[in-house]
Amino acid sequence: MSLIESAGLALLHRFDPETGHGLAMRALQAGLGPRSGPVTSDRLRTTIAGMSLPNPVGLAAGFDKNATVLHPLSRTGFGFLEVGAATPRPQPGNPKPRLFRLSEDRAAINRFGFNNDGAVAIAGRLAQRPAGAVIGLNLGANKDSADRAADFASVLTTCGGHLDFATVNVSSPNTEKLRDLQGKAALSALLAGVMAANDKLARPLPIFLKIAPDLTEAELEDVAEVATLSGLAGIIATNTTLARDGLKSAHRDEKGGLSGAPLFEKSTRVLARLSTLTPLPLIGVGGIATAEDAYAKIRAGASAVQLYTALVYGGIRLAAEIALGLDRLLARDGFASVAEAVGTGRDGWL
Repeated sequence: MSLIESAGLALLHRFDPETGHGLAMRALQAGLGPRSGPVTSDRLRTTIAGMSLPNPVGLAAGFDKNATVLHPLSRTGFGFLEVGAATPRPQPGNPKPRLFRLSEDRAAINRFGFNNDGAVAIAGRLAQRPAGAVIGLNLGANKDSADRAADFASVLTTCGGHLDFATVNVSSPNTEKLRDLQGKAALSALLAGVMAANDKLARPLPIFLKIAPDLTEAELEDVAEVATLSGLAGIIATNTTLARDGLKSAHRDEKGGLSGAPLFEKSTRVLARLSTLTPLPLIGVGGIATAEDAYAKIRAGASAVQLYTALVYGGIRLAAEIALGLDRLLARDGFASVAEAVGTGRDGWL
């Protein structure tokens, strides 16, 4: 990271986290971010769920909730982008403050509650998306919806024509009882509705399911079974956690989902276990801040990875740094491709 970038991050950290994030978004819109495009090489190019990626390092949902910086993000080092979550109707989310930096832990806690501009507005921005980028949308449900399961299908129907993939998010801890939809019967019914809506699109999409890291072994087995039988393209493991083990920061007891470095081990163990329960490809998320972290997720069973919280501490150029570092690690260990490395270190996490 350059001195200018370090100074910029230090300045952003002088503001409350949500304001700082808003300023970072405006900086990207003003063209202050990287412009080199995705990092790629013969070794990094990979395919997941039929999608060709220049590299397997993706941006996790939550950074660009309303698809307002797609063009600047497409010029960074990421191999793919996920925006949202989007709900059928606009909603303000939970009261502020709702985002907290845990600097001593290289982590964050959020309780946003799916604040977004709504599916129609987001679809309009997706329609103007940059050519060539791989872009997905995180599907959510309105807090006051009478039929949350139907909300996911509704957002897909509204936005699906402008996407490369979509993710069913039933694992956010910040919408009351949303995680209850991860139960076997509820999840089966929800996914059946989403897949029916997907089949009606002019171009059906790969559909992923994003799960929580706090599932019991039995719950994880149920999710794996339902996901496999539902015709999903893959699973994203994992969302934020409700656990607070070992945290040092002053905000450690704030309500919401914890992300960042403390989540790495827990989410990677869930990922590795999940890879033994389903043949579906997996995207590993949770605590990635270095190329070594990304490589560990891949060797634990992930075909691709995503990050977000580490950008708070490492800046937007971190994506390119991780992709370049991953290329070197693959070469060091004699892997000619990402796919060759997937799962080769799984046993160490089980």
